[in-house]
Amino acid sequence: MNRYLKVLSIQVGLAKPMIIGGKRVMTAIRKTPVTDRVRVTPLGLEGDEQADLSVHGGLMKAVYAYPSEHYGYWRDQSRQAGTTPTLPFGSMGENLALSGLLEDDVFVGDELHFDDCVLRITAPRQPCFKFNAVLQDRLAARKMAQTGFCGFYLFVVAQGSIAAGEAFRLVPGPRNVSISSLSQVSKLKTRND
Repeated sequence: MNRYLKVLSIQVGLAKPMIIGGKRVMTAIRKTPVTDRVRVTPLGLEGDEQADLSVHGGLMKAVYAYPSEHYGYWRDQSRQAGTTPTLPFGSMGENLALSGLLEDDVFVGDELHFDDCVLRITAPRQPCFKFNAVLQDRLAARKMAQTGFCGFYLFVVAQGSIAAGEAFRLVPGPRNVSISSLSQVSKLKTRND
C-alpha cells in the first residue's frame, strides 16, 4: 500500500444521558475534537469514555477509528433524510478520523504505528440504536452494516500519545481475516434480524 496515511482529527467524549425513543440512556457517542496531543492508555484516549462496555471499550476496543472517506456518503444520507448535512468528524462516534485507510485495506492483527504509540486492529464496529438517534435516521445502523462503512476498533499495543495531523504507517499482521469480511458477517446478521 503506497497511500499516505494520516489522522485528520481526534475526538473524545464523556458519557452523558440522551433521550432515545422516550427513554433516558447513557451514551458517549457524541465526540468532540481535541487540538492537543492526547495520551493513549490501555483503555483508550485520555478524556474519552464508553457508556456500554459490553459492546464498546475495554482492552480490545479501546480506540475506535473511522475512515474519513465515508463522510461524504453519510452527509448525502443526511441531506436525503432532511436532517443535519454537516457532520463534523466525531459524528460516527470515532476517536480517530483517518485518511487513506479503508476497511478493505485492513485485517485483524494489522498495526498502526504512530510516532509515540502502536495500535492493533481487532474488530469492525457493529452499530446500535444510539447511532440511529445521533444521525436522526432509523436505518443508519442498517446502512452502516450494508455498506461496510463500519470503521474498526483498536487495541493499544504500546502506550504513548497521538496528535491530529500525524502520519502513521500500517504494519501487516497475519492477514487472515479482513475487517471487510467480518463486516459482511455483520451485514448478513443484520439482514436476518
